Amino acid sequence: MNLITRSMLTFGLILMLGGCASHQKNETAGQYFDDSVITTKVKSAILGDPALKVMQIAVETYQGKVQLSGFVDSPQSVKRAGEVASSVEGVREVKNNLIVK
Repeated sequence: MNLITRSMLTFGLILMLGGCASHQKNETAGQYFDDSVITTKVKSAILGDPALKVMQIAVETYQGKVQLSGFVDSPQSVKRAGEVASSVEGVREVKNNLIVK
């Protein structure tokens, strides 16, 4: 089996297993996969931002709606995290529940 065939089979298996994973009701396997990609991109964007990289920010996505939760050290960080999350492709809405500690 060549590398391309093996990669395609692996990707297909991941998609099938993703469809079996528990996820919120009314969300298809494709939407669940898309939301996982958005979550990963938002987390990466937050970690890549020098003002936010050491903050404790959790990210969850459902149908393109991103929820941020956790603790940051300033109101500016709350605002910046929301801006960063909003800038990620696929994000339809951001619910910013960050708390300044």
